[in-house]
Amino acid sequence: GLCEGEEKRFAGNIYREAKRLIVLVGDIIKLNRLDGGEFAFDEKDPDLSEIAKQTAERLENIALNAKVTLSVKGEAAYVHGNSQILEEMIYNLADNGIKYNNPGGYVDLITFVDPDKKTVGITCKDNGIGIPEEQQPRVFERFYRVDKSRSKAIGGTGLGLSIVKHGALSHGAEITLESKEGEGTAITLRFPNAAVSSS
Repeated sequence: GLCEGEEKRFAGNIYREAKRLIVLVGDIIKLNRLDGGEFAFDEKDPDLSEIAKQTAERLENIALNAKVTLSVKGEAAYVHGNSQILEEMIYNLADNGIKYNNPGGYVDLITFVDPDKKTVGITCKDNGIGIPEEQQPRVFERFYRVDKSRSKAIGGTGLGLSIVKHGALSHGAEITLESKEGEGTAITLRFPNAAVSSS
């Protein structure tokens, strides 16, 4: 209430840009920590299904505002890992699924155990706008954006999927991407099974 007119508009722009810079700096710090291996695995193996539920709770209001249904399915899936990094990875996948979706769409977080491949994992599946085939190899690059106009409107730093990629590398996990433009995207993280690898 200290300024009016143009001054108020400029102050609002400065505030919004400052918030974006804070998020950007935070994401860059996360990437640097992952690159430098500055973290330790939890003493107790985290459960991907519990992390997915916590992540869905954090994103509940964002999903409601976007009119997107966010759900968690599957079974307990334990990994040797750092729960904070795992939550950041799952958060970024689900957040993208919501942002690059349409009203009435869905985002499913599905955990699984694969005894044959001795792995566990999580798939983030949505029915959003999808990723053009020619752009799919680049989506995990830093600052790369598929839909620049939508990215600008919804915010974000362009580092979310890069954090997912580096987090996967730090956990010995494999990432697979399946997407069709106009139909949706499924990104799967597959980790060594903690129960198998520790026995």
